Amino acid sequence: MAQQHPILWTPSPERAEATRMAVYMRWLETHRGLSFDSYQELWEWSITDLDGFWTSIIAFNDLPVSDWREVLGARKMPGADWFPGTETNLVAQILRFAREKPEAEALICQSETFGRVSLTWQTLDQRVGSLQAALRGMGVGQGDRVVAVLPNATEAMIAFMAVAGLGAIWSLCAPDMGQTAILDRFRQIEPKVLIAQDGHVHAGKTIDRRDVLKDLAAQLPSLTGKIIVPVVGDGAGWTLWDDLMAAPQPSQVAMVPFSHPLWVVYSSGTTGNPKPIVHGHGGVLLEGAKQSLHLDVGPEDRFCWLTSSGWIMWNCQLNTLAQGGTVVLHDGAPNYPDLLEVWRMVARERLSYFGAGAAFYQGCQKAGLTPGESLDLSCLCSLGSTGSPLSQEGFEWVYTAVKSDIWLAPISGGTDLAGAFVLGNPMLPVRAGQMQCRALGNAVRAYDEAGQEVIGEVGELVCTAPLPSMPLYFWGDEDGSRLFESYFDTYPGVWRHGDWIEFTPEGGSIIYGRSDATINRRGLRLGSSEIYRPVEALEAVQDSLVIDLEFLGRDSFMVLFVVPCEAPLSEATRDEIMQAIRANVSARFLPDEIVEITEVPRTLSGKKLEVPVKKLLLGGDPATVVNRDSMANPASFNQFTDYARRRNDRPDVG
Repeated sequence: MAQQHPILWTPSPERAEATRMAVYMRWLETHRGLSFDSYQELWEWSITDLDGFWTSIIAFNDLPVSDWREVLGARKMPGADWFPGTETNLVAQILRFAREKPEAEALICQSETFGRVSLTWQTLDQRVGSLQAALRGMGVGQGDRVVAVLPNATEAMIAFMAVAGLGAIWSLCAPDMGQTAILDRFRQIEPKVLIAQDGHVHAGKTIDRRDVLKDLAAQLPSLTGKIIVPVVGDGAGWTLWDDLMAAPQPSQVAMVPFSHPLWVVYSSGTTGNPKPIVHGHGGVLLEGAKQSLHLDVGPEDRFCWLTSSGWIMWNCQLNTLAQGGTVVLHDGAPNYPDLLEVWRMVARERLSYFGAGAAFYQGCQKAGLTPGESLDLSCLCSLGSTGSPLSQEGFEWVYTAVKSDIWLAPISGGTDLAGAFVLGNPMLPVRAGQMQCRALGNAVRAYDEAGQEVIGEVGELVCTAPLPSMPLYFWGDEDGSRLFESYFDTYPGVWRHGDWIEFTPEGGSIIYGRSDATINRRGLRLGSSEIYRPVEALEAVQDSLVIDLEFLGRDSFMVLFVVPCEAPLSEATRDEIMQAIRANVSARFLPDEIVEITEVPRTLSGKKLEVPVKKLLLGGDPATVVNRDSMANPASFNQFTDYARRRNDRPDVG
C-alpha cells in the first residue's frame, strides 16, 4: 500500500464553489433532480447511469448533437455504438464562438519561426473557410484523408478545422519526426492532400526540411494536392499557404454521423508499424467537454499546454477552444534561450492554465529554477502535468518555487482514448505524488492477475465500461483483431491499458509506470517509477533507466542505467544510489549493476523506452526492437546495443 501523501493545497470554499465542476453539480440538481454529497458519489452515478451522464454533458455544454433516440446502441467492448442516428461535428462547437465573440482572441502563438501571432475568432473562421475552398478544389470530400507535417502553430489549427469541418479525416506529424516514421504512418491511410512547412527555427537554428518533404510527397502516390507554408524556400511546385489565405471567407461545417472518423492518431510506434487509431467526432467532442470540468477551463481562460504537434496533447488543446477559451501555442525549444523562457511566456501572456510533461517540471527543478520569485504569475491559477509520473519532489517544487496557492492536477490517459482515465478535481485537496480522482464516466479500476478489483494495492489499470472516445477502429484492421489484441485480450470485455496503478481508499491514484516494464524480484512487483524517484532526487543524478531482466527458473537481473550530472560516474555516487534505494524502496530492489550512460532513450512524447531496451537486453534484434525514427534521441540507443553485446559475452549473466 502507498504511504499517506501529504496535502499540499486545498481550495478555498469560494474557489471550490466557483469551479465548473461545482456549477455542473448545481446544474444536475436543478435540471435532473440529482444531488451528491461527495465526488465519489458523483463518479459512481456517472459510471452506473451512462445514458444519464453523457446526455447531461451534451445538455450542460449545449453541444451540437442532433436529437437522439438512444445513447448506446450496443453496450459492449469493443464495438460500443454511441448515439446511433445522430449527427454532430467537433468544428461546429469550436467555431460557434466566431459568431458569439468574433473580436476576442482565439489563438496566440509564440513561435521561434514567426514570432508572436494572434488570431481573433473571426479571423480564425475566415482562414478556415479559405483553406476549405482550396481543399474542395483539390477534390477533398467526406472521408478523404488530409495529412500534415506542421509545428504547433496557428497553421496546424486552421488546417485541422478546415479538414474536419468538411467531414474529411485529419492526421498530423511533427516536423522533427524522421521521414521513415512519417511514411510509416501516412502510407497506411492513403492521403489525398499533404500540408507542410518547409522549415522551422528550433533553439535558434534554422532547420531546412525541403528535401525530406520532396521525398515524402514522392512516396505518397495517392496525393492529388500539396500545400506549403514556406520558411526557407519559395514553395515551387506546391500551392502556397499565403495565397490561399489572401481570400478570406466564412467557414462551412458539414454535420456528420456521431461516429464519423475525425482523425487518425498513432501509437508511439516504438516497435513495429505504428497503430493508426481512429477516433470519432462525437466521442472526442463529449470527452473534451467532460475534461473541461476536470481542468476547470472555460471561456474566460487563457490556456497553454507545452506540447509538440506529434503528441496527443496537441489534440487536447482543442478542448479549450471548444469551450470558447483562448489557446496559447508554443512553437520552439522549451529550453531556449533557457528553461525560464517558458515561464516568462506564462507571465507575459497572463495564462490562467499551464500544462507540460512531468519531465519539464523536473528539469526546472534540477536546474534550481524559482520562476515565482522573479515573474508575475498572479494570473496563473492551475498547472497540469502528464507524460510520465510526476514525483512527490516535483509536486513540492511547484508549491515552493512556482506558487504556493495554485491547483496542480496531473493527468494520465493517452493517445488511445484521446483523454484521461485519472486526473484532477478543483474542488478537492492536492496530495503530493497523487492524481486526485477518476474521470467522470470512466469506469476505471485496478485489477489483480485474477481480474479482481484491488484498492490500496498496485494493479493493472482497466476500464470496465465503454467510453465514447475509445477508438472506433484501427485503420486497415478489417477484422478488428489488432484492436482486440491491443486492449481486450487479457480480461474479456474489459479494456486493459498497460499501466500499473494504485487507487487509494479516498479515490486518489498513483501511476507506477508501464505494466510491461515491471520489476519482479523474487515475487515482489515494483513499478519503475519507484526506483526513479529516490535515484533522480540525488543531486549527482540527471536521469536514469531501470531494466529488470527475468530468466526462466532464475532470479531477475536488474540493471540501473544512470546519467550523471558530471561524468564520469563516481564510486561515491554509486554508493549514494544504492543507499537511496535501500532507504527509500527496499534492499530487495538494489540493482545488480549500475551502468553509466550519456542519455536515456525517449519517445517523441518524452516517455522512457523501457520495453524496447528490455527486449534488446533479452536478446532481441537491435534492428527490430525499436523504430528509431519515432525516438526523440535515436543515437542514444547505440550505447544499449553496445552494452547488450558486451553482456552477452559475459558468462556470469547468461
